[in-house]
Amino acid sequence: MATKKNQVLVPDHIYVPKHEIISKQEAEEVLKKYNCKPTELPLIFVNDPAILGLGVKPGDMIKITRKSPTAGESLYYRYVVEV
Repeated sequence: MATKKNQVLVPDHIYVPKHEIISKQEAEEVLKKYNCKPTELPLIFVNDPAILGLGVKPGDMIKITRKSPTAGESLYYRYVVEV
């Protein structure tokens, strides 16, 4: 989705991996799997350019799916916080 001539929004850039909000239930499963609290995950600011347009709010958890030449895909999780 281009905004102006030759200008691309960050989430649409080819080098930005897929970001998505996960459900509260899936977030609880992730926290249980890794035996951690949400604030112990890496943080991402609510106004981060990579998650613009997702409608995130502080307290949400983001799943990032990155392509990997060795693993195929790898998953990362971030906890959304206020700036």
